Parts: sequence; structure tokens; C-alpha cells
Amino acid sequence: MPNIMMKQEINPKDTNRALAFELWMKSPMPMVTLTKTIDVTRLYKVSRRRGLKFNMLLCWSIGNAALRIEEFYMLPQNGKLYKFDRMAINVIVDNVMGGLSFCDIAVTDNLELFNVNYLHLTKTISQTCQDILDDEAVIVGTSAVTGTELDSIVNQYTDQFCNPMVMWGRYRKKLLKVTLPISFQFHHAQMDGGHAARFLEELQKTINTI
Repeated sequence: MPNIMMKQEINPKDTNRALAFELWMKSPMPMVTLTKTIDVTRLYKVSRRRGLKFNMLLCWSIGNAALRIEEFYMLPQNGKLYKFDRMAINVIVDNVMGGLSFCDIAVTDNLELFNVNYLHLTKTISQTCQDILDDEAVIVGTSAVTGTELDSIVNQYTDQFCNPMVMWGRYRKKLLKVTLPISFQFHHAQMDGGHAARFLEELQKTINTI
């Protein structure tokens, strides 16, 4: 049988996060949030022309941008540092009971496959109210608060939730352009501002070429 690593504890001193891990793991507020307005005109057009969900396209873009950043595969948890060999996007869905349910969707560069999984898993948890989670994948959280236009979202600044999180509100349509302010929150032991800035740049590039 093949040797599948999935999730493995690693020594921070053997990584490029050694100093950051030492500085930030005991911080009472280790999370950092960057906000950037993204041009999502391409996503909007693809969504309309192909009948695909806008949020699905954005989640796929987030995952594929994150795949290019090495630091996304390392995550601090419970005072330890873990390395993962695969990634998933967490999506929050309104369920039939009036509450919220969560599912983790495997990141893939195959848009059609991601779309099939997205539709199946979000429909399933909406109807069953049972979360579908992947404990062996590094998770990039998402939160779409589309009831209004938002300039920024700040989540809980706590060491209880260490996963990177991408959040947004309703997109803004102008005559020839559609924009969306996006908030990206991350644990400082996982990555620095430069890595986060690179991710946001990669996200824009991915959206432009979808």
C-alpha cells in the first residue's frame, strides 16, 4: 500500500517558521487580518455565462491560490506544528433547520470536479444538518456574509481557531467592473504578512485566468 502522510507533527526548528512559532504561539492574539479589494469581474462573467455559482468559483480560486504558498501546508495546533499533504476549503451553508452546517471540500485544480463536489456536499449538509469535515487535510476556512456590502470582516482573535480564513460580503457591480473586498485572516506562526500578501496577489491572478 502507498505511504500516505496526510497530517504529521513536525519540529518548528526544522522549518522556516522557527522564529515565528517561538514568538507567536503563546501570544493571546496571534491572528492577523489583511483586507484587499479584488476585481472579480471575470468570476461574475463566468458565473453568468456558464451557470456556475459565484461562491463556488471564488472558493475554487482561493484553494488554487493557496496551493502555491508553501506556508499554507503548515498549521499550528495545540502548541504544536503540523504539516499536511493536502488541502480543503471549508464552506458554511444554511441548513433546513434554520442553523448552519459545515463541509470541507477537497482542493483540486480541476474546476469541474470541484464544482461537482461543491454542489453535492453543500446540498447534503443543507438537508441532513450533519457536518462533513476532513481532519486530515489542512483547512482554509471561508465565510460569505452576502446580506450586505462589507468593507472588512474581522473574525475571532483567539488561538482556539488557527486555520486561515477568507471572508467576504456582497460583491459591488459598477458599469464595467465587479469588485469584492476580501478579508484574509491567518495565524502569525503559520505565515508572515509577506506570505499573506503573496496569497492575495495569487488569488487575483487565479481569478483573472479562470
